[in-house]
Amino acid sequence: MDKVVSRQVLVSLSIMMFFQYMMFAVWWVPLAAYLANLEVSRTMTALILSSIAFGSVVSPLVGNLADKFVRAQHLLAVSNIAIGIMLLVAGITQDTTVLFVVLLIAMLFYTPTWAITTAVALRHTSHDVFPRVRVFGTIGWIFAGVFSLGAIHLFQIEFDGTHLPFFIGAILSFVSAVSNFFLPDTPPLGRDNKTSFFDLLGFRSLSLLKDRNYAVFLLLFVLAMIPFGMYWSYFSEYLMSSGYRLITVTMSLGQVLEIFIILSVPFSIKKIGLRNTMLIGIVALIVRFLALHLAGNEASISFVLLGVAVHGLIFGYYHIGAQIYTDKIAPAHLKSQAQGLIFFATFAVGLLSGNFINGWIIGAFSEPTPTGMLYQWDAIWGISALMSLAILIGFLLFFKKDKFS
Repeated sequence: MDKVVSRQVLVSLSIMMFFQYMMFAVWWVPLAAYLANLEVSRTMTALILSSIAFGSVVSPLVGNLADKFVRAQHLLAVSNIAIGIMLLVAGITQDTTVLFVVLLIAMLFYTPTWAITTAVALRHTSHDVFPRVRVFGTIGWIFAGVFSLGAIHLFQIEFDGTHLPFFIGAILSFVSAVSNFFLPDTPPLGRDNKTSFFDLLGFRSLSLLKDRNYAVFLLLFVLAMIPFGMYWSYFSEYLMSSGYRLITVTMSLGQVLEIFIILSVPFSIKKIGLRNTMLIGIVALIVRFLALHLAGNEASISFVLLGVAVHGLIFGYYHIGAQIYTDKIAPAHLKSQAQGLIFFATFAVGLLSGNFINGWIIGAFSEPTPTGMLYQWDAIWGISALMSLAILIGFLLFFKKDKFS
């Protein structure tokens, strides 16, 4: 039976999602372009872009805190305050080593908040209502692009590729921390369960891997993060190298369609099932990279926009579908840890390895010239398309429909 959710709860949860994603998108989306402007080495660029992956390592541990020890809304507020402080330092420093360290610390606090916000929203809503709350995270991401557009056109200042996004991210982090205190009370549900050292590390959720089908699904999800990471981490570099100025705005166009896609997730699950819904997301991943392959080095606008437009299907159907699938499988006392596990597996393992693999691919298909780097983006995107096709084949062959999907 679906939960009855009050308007006040829906509003507070929606505000939580809005700020939690806007505070990140406003500085993360143009980060690769900023690092390129600083002429940061390829290895250091991969390390800095992997700060989110390193941060994901602690997601299960932080999830355990929310499951057993601390009210989730308080944990979220403290995390956001720490994030804001780190982003202020990131905006001030010009030292790339210091930048890596402070962004790493910021991500140690930030990345677990995705799992916490998901767990909080699912605690107070239902699987059908959750997408209506989660969509405000997408709206927040879009507002990050709108803000960058306003900075360029209204205030006549350069925004993308500069240090300014860090300061805006810091302000949004502090605002978010204040709003967290108005969330519905979310006390830990696993407080009475016995706690071992294994629990303290937050890895009790590894017991979910006893389900062979879920283990296969999680492995495929990790592997899918390698091609996904090529877009996630390096697309802004592609746009900048091709002469685009409105990088954040261009990438945010995908989130506009994502609003409608996310809202359609419950309908899709009811009509074709959760497994087939996620399958559509993987097909969209292939479409993205084929479009960017056709866009080529010149970044033909029509194909670039197609590659951006399918982001909603990829994220809404595959990634949010994965969160719902995980919540269905996890017992009540492990739900925050379980969400932390999927973020650990995908962002810590998948995105981390993907950043270095993708960095190597870009390095292999680019060379310095007197006028700047010369990239073979058609080959780079083509390789990503082939990797995505391999994920689709693996999904069809090895991930079976079960009672949860």
